[in-house]
Amino acid sequence: MTRAEGPGMRMAVWTQGCSQHCKGCFAKDTWDSNGGTEISLMELFQQMMAVRCKIEGLTLLGGEPFEQSEEAAQLAKFAQQQGLGVITFTGLMYERLMMDDSLDVKLLLQHTDLLIDGEFQMDLPETQRPLVGSSNQRFHYLSDRYCPEQIMAYKNRFEFRVLPDGNLSINGMGNLTALKKLLKEFS
Repeated sequence: MTRAEGPGMRMAVWTQGCSQHCKGCFAKDTWDSNGGTEISLMELFQQMMAVRCKIEGLTLLGGEPFEQSEEAAQLAKFAQQQGLGVITFTGLMYERLMMDDSLDVKLLLQHTDLLIDGEFQMDLPETQRPLVGSSNQRFHYLSDRYCPEQIMAYKNRFEFRVLPDGNLSINGMGNLTALKKLLKEFS
């Protein structure tokens, strides 16, 4: 559960595998399609049901969710059936996805309320709009679940978690320079 990946309390699922390899990517650990932890859709459905009353929606990010479009589409469809909103992040362009012949890509788009598209470009830093790291990234409201005013009112934030092995996990969006300075002070 997170408040750093969209409005309200959300369930976030980071997909593993991304062929985009954006320079300056904050989530390089999600690039390798053989990395991460494999979780069945049934287990994700059960996790979602366990927190259903505590969350507003599901956020799919990565990695690249469209590189696992079959599973991501099924998860998004299940979330919407539970009355949850779905936000999907992708490095791919919406126009390219619309031309894709894959039924799974079409199904994931159909069950996404807000699509945030575009590769992260570190030479185009975004400081005004929430949820995006570079100014080329776009918001596509694919349903009336979210409106621009609601999303633009969202405030970026980072979440920090100390993992059982003692490592630190960080997710969210915000001032990367300030984050790097903070982390340097603690290292």
